[in-house]
Amino acid sequence: MTVLYFLIAITILVVVHEYGHFWAARRCGVKVLRFSVGFGNPLFSFKDRHGTEFSVAPIPLGGYVKMLDEREGDVPDNMLSQSFTRKSIAQRNFIAAAGPVANFIFAILAYWLLFVSGTQGQAPVLGGVEPASPAYEAGISAGDEIISVDGSETGNWRDVSWFLLPYIGETTTFSVGVRTESGAEYEKTVQVENWLSDVEGPDPLSGLGFEPRRVPVPAIVDLVMDDTAAQSAGFRKGDEVLAVNGETIDDWYGLVEVIKASPEVPLLVSVSDLNGEGRDLILTPNARKLEDGSTIGFAGMGPQGVEFPQEWIRVSQADPFTALLRAFSKTTDLIYLTLDSLWKMIVGDLSVKNLSGPITIAKVAGASASGGLEPFVQFLALLSVSLGVLNLLPVPMLDGGHILLNTIESVMGKPLSERFQILALKAGMAVLLSLMLVAFYNDISRL
Repeated sequence: MTVLYFLIAITILVVVHEYGHFWAARRCGVKVLRFSVGFGNPLFSFKDRHGTEFSVAPIPLGGYVKMLDEREGDVPDNMLSQSFTRKSIAQRNFIAAAGPVANFIFAILAYWLLFVSGTQGQAPVLGGVEPASPAYEAGISAGDEIISVDGSETGNWRDVSWFLLPYIGETTTFSVGVRTESGAEYEKTVQVENWLSDVEGPDPLSGLGFEPRRVPVPAIVDLVMDDTAAQSAGFRKGDEVLAVNGETIDDWYGLVEVIKASPEVPLLVSVSDLNGEGRDLILTPNARKLEDGSTIGFAGMGPQGVEFPQEWIRVSQADPFTALLRAFSKTTDLIYLTLDSLWKMIVGDLSVKNLSGPITIAKVAGASASGGLEPFVQFLALLSVSLGVLNLLPVPMLDGGHILLNTIESVMGKPLSERFQILALKAGMAVLLSLMLVAFYNDISRL
């Protein structure tokens, strides 16, 4: 299913991006020869009344719009006016920019749909604060509710994480508004230094020391997986874990922490069954390697299901106009955040390990889709903005590179030489291949 959701996401965004180029080309009177989703020989195709071929190809990692262009072959005299190269620099830049702009418009519409239909998330109340963390040093405590980050209101944990993202890689201070359990409100000043700059996949919540409030889950076994350490130890459905190595276990989270910290280490587990009869089991958790190379223990059993308290859920819904303003603001903030992250990677304030390729994107697509329509639409909007920003970078072969070359031509007052354009394209290809290699390396290292 992960591959399917990845293909759905890529197809949607490629169609949006290429339609932007297609629409702009038609508006400027350029003849479009082909609109292709995917690369390679077409699986199927058809032509419209304008003679444009619409096709779907087997390699689903992009697409293209092919226009009439004298640089790619002879153009009949009666069609020269429809050639891309015969259009003004302003028109060519308009066509080049239309693809990324279409991605941004898609993101605005996606966010508008979410905001107008209503979004929900968990109230940002702290269950704990990591000792010696920036939040701990600022005097933020368990039970506090995070009501703002540097003046921006936070209705749920997703908001808190969003407003913390710009501070990654920074050495700075910012304010965090909290509401205590007694209802008093305070502004706390948080100080960070090179915050999470060398961390792969930085999580701003845990990085600041925030531990979100968790639903109480009793340490009662409900599921024992076959051929696992838990089954070998003799766990049965209904067993309540009382202690591990003589240390009392208060809830399922405490049990999980002990198991994770003990790969291939025998543990003496005291349990009580459904009849209240106690017994001791020897559990030796299996070792499981994580993406970051660390190893944790895994037992292979699950707890009883618990109902999420409705009072912990925050629902936000806006009228159509307010939703549009919020969607525009969200998209522009995301554009800035994407550019800021790229710059931080260039100057070394953010690890290049955060650059992701198609494998990681596919994983995120699958994970977001499994969470429902809202997270999948959020993912599409995020990826659409990333695609738009990437294509606007002033790198030859990208849309931004075409705009750059057109601008140079405008300044020089004459067309660029074929030799210069070829050198620029080779340089652009080298940059893109380097980025792709880093992204693929990061993907493979996470497997």
